[in-house]
Amino acid sequence: MPVNPPSAPSKELHAFPNPSPDRDYVIQFQIPEFTCHCPLTGQPDFAHFTIDMVADEFCVELKSLKMYMWSFRDEGAFHEKVTNDILSKIVEVTRPRYARITARWYVRGGIYTNVIAEHRKKGWKGDSVVPAPQLPFASGLR
Repeated sequence: MPVNPPSAPSKELHAFPNPSPDRDYVIQFQIPEFTCHCPLTGQPDFAHFTIDMVADEFCVELKSLKMYMWSFRDEGAFHEKVTNDILSKIVEVTRPRYARITARWYVRGGIYTNVIAEHRKKGWKGDSVVPAPQLPFASGLR
């Protein structure tokens, strides 16, 4: 039986039509194994990303999201920049009503860093959005 070749990291992010565009509903992605490296020292950085979004016409396709997040593995990136770049890409591709990225960076030099970036479509007034998760770092995460 042939084996499918492994997928490779990619800067492409794909979308598909929202199956329920008439309703506000939250889609949440948990990405607990994000990696990149410090642009100054070259040391690895690890983060748990949570992406919350209210789709409009399009949703993020999961495999492309996985390959997109993987594409940062060998790149140097400041926490603030990579978090905002990912949000910008999601907004560019899906044009959501709402999107929030919560990046919880693992300890480095005794400091945890959390970066939260949001986007709201102009004129969208959603009633409520899922609050940012308040998970402790001691919950089995790295």
